[in-house]
Amino acid sequence: MVINRNVAVAAPVAGVLLGALDFVWIKYVPFPFGGLGNSIAVWAVVAFLLTFRSRWTVPAGILGAIVCLVVAVPSYYLAATLIQGDALANTYNVTALLWMGSGVVAGTVFGAAGVLARTGGRLRAAAAAMPGAVLFAEATMQLTRVGDPSYETADTVGYAAVLIALGMAVTVLVGRSWQQRGLALLLALPLTAVGYVLLSLTGFR
Repeated sequence: MVINRNVAVAAPVAGVLLGALDFVWIKYVPFPFGGLGNSIAVWAVVAFLLTFRSRWTVPAGILGAIVCLVVAVPSYYLAATLIQGDALANTYNVTALLWMGSGVVAGTVFGAAGVLARTGGRLRAAAAAMPGAVLFAEATMQLTRVGDPSYETADTVGYAAVLIALGMAVTVLVGRSWQQRGLALLLALPLTAVGYVLLSLTGFR
């Protein structure tokens, strides 16, 4: 099928680009915007947008998003090896495998959400709220650090503001009308709470 061929090509290519460009972003873009390269939420949003912009079915979208995120991990570490001489073993060590496992979970959730946000139905608004919600959840985690002497308050607040602005922008991008965008933002509130709990359980802080 044409759809399956598209997934087989587009998903791994997107993963290679995501991983390599993410490392370059972290290395050369100053904070707070450079912090987006270390964001698990940003990778989830990339998976969402990949399937949202493609004409894939839900199963194909899930597969494509998983492949993208899993391939991005060794691509990131390979870029680190080529650019700054990091050990090649980082591409397959325990940390890399854990990130790949997280990519499977995130790809399943956000790959499906991207397709549903495009194809419509009763789940469209909730699906469209997902990318904003995960960015808001990470922003919330950042704001819980305010007052912690281990973190600079100005940097923390600045980065949280970037995440919130990006979440708003993505919600506007995926909505087809201002009514849909408003509903997605409303639904993002409870989804943000869920995302915050899940991120906390993974130990992402």
